[in-house]
Amino acid sequence: MMHERGKSDSAIGAVKPANKAARSAAELVEQRAGTKGNADQQSTRRVQDRESVSQALGRIRQAAKQRKKEVFTSLLHHISIDLLRLSFFAIKKDAASGVDGLTWQDYGADLERKLGDLHDRVHRGAYRALPSRRQYIPKPDGRQRPIAIAALEDKIVQRATVAVLSAIYEEDFLGFSYGFRPKRSQHDALDALVVGITSKKVNYILDADIRGFFDEVNRSWLTRFLEHRIGDPRILRLIQKWLKAGILEEGIVTNSEKGTPQGSVASPLLANVYLHYAFDLWAQRWRRREATGDMIIVRYADDIVVGFEHESDARRFWDAMRERLQEFSLSLHPEKTRLIEFGRFAAANRRRRGLGKPDSFKFLGFSFICGKSLRGNFLLKRRSRRDRMKAKIKEVAGELRQRMHQSIPEQGTWLKQVITGYFAYHAVPTNWAALGAFRDEITKRWQWTLQRRSQKGSRTWEQMKKLADDWLPKPRILHPWPNQRFAVKHPR
Repeated sequence: MMHERGKSDSAIGAVKPANKAARSAAELVEQRAGTKGNADQQSTRRVQDRESVSQALGRIRQAAKQRKKEVFTSLLHHISIDLLRLSFFAIKKDAASGVDGLTWQDYGADLERKLGDLHDRVHRGAYRALPSRRQYIPKPDGRQRPIAIAALEDKIVQRATVAVLSAIYEEDFLGFSYGFRPKRSQHDALDALVVGITSKKVNYILDADIRGFFDEVNRSWLTRFLEHRIGDPRILRLIQKWLKAGILEEGIVTNSEKGTPQGSVASPLLANVYLHYAFDLWAQRWRRREATGDMIIVRYADDIVVGFEHESDARRFWDAMRERLQEFSLSLHPEKTRLIEFGRFAAANRRRRGLGKPDSFKFLGFSFICGKSLRGNFLLKRRSRRDRMKAKIKEVAGELRQRMHQSIPEQGTWLKQVITGYFAYHAVPTNWAALGAFRDEITKRWQWTLQRRSQKGSRTWEQMKKLADDWLPKPRILHPWPNQRFAVKHPR
């Protein structure tokens, strides 16, 4: 059930899927693992789950699309056993365990009984979120990024809840928001930025960085934002349980009054909801009412790039954005946020004023550079970020030392996987030279490893190049030009 503010409406009652919570105990017993019949039944069940869940979420999505101002007051019944089961199977089998120590395999050993118990606790209000386990992953600049690893049941419930909420918010989120959304990848955001800069009159780029966004989210504001669309108090309480569960580090649980745990399943959606109201709607309105020239916006989570035709617009927006974010307990990083002259006329304009080449800026692992094509026309070039490439090469070199005494076929097979994975993301047009440089550096590290495991194992560079040709993929562009893929995905 949902209602428009000041007006009731029971139309969403039709969204409720068939209730399967009352299955008999006999129906919940799994057959013995390992049999072909069991595998076929499990596959069939998951197909049926997807169909029933898809239909239910589709009805929510349609209601959200048709009634933009209505509030969903009855959503918890959509957290069904079918959706919980799909959420379990969507979790990576080798994912790190949380404070409960449960692995995917542990939970799957008696899955139906455990899902039935979890479903019952969620709907009775007896479900309790456990603290997330703190873990650190290295950043390219040498610092450590803290992430929160939730307990397995928390991952399941969060994933199921996010699926329901996404059906609503995907109808609300704006087109320039790309981070952690279904059918919207990092390359979609990169394409949109390239197409925007090359097709609009963009002469200035505001590269904005929100300082410590995930740690600074104001939970009071987050709740108020959610209440614009979510009127089911049970769903809101679930979210509060995750936010207040705390972080376990070195045996001590700490709680904070602000922030959303980075790395949790629910965090990306909550971050998008927060920035949708704190930034997106405001920025869209500013572009429509305040801008005097062309203006483009691309946001991927808390990474924001805004392009302007006029410098005056850019500076007014920058000042207004700073004030706007402060209203919602956020701030721009003073050293990482900057305005640069950029675009098809930037090089000529700067040369006329006796200045050097236009600065580049970074977005989603690439440096954006004002360049020229072979015909001398403006060409927006993308290069893999040097700092991140160096960090990746250093990581591979460290792993090679651990694999020093493996056979060449074993090392070659592993390095092939590494380079294939790197190329899968970075093999974009205009980045061929960086792909070759990465492959050459990996080959040098491989040569270094082989020379140090045996005095007889030294190889010349010519020999290493032949060995690399036998095992390592050669650079080639795997992604289409941005305007081609953008035209297919946005055929207006």
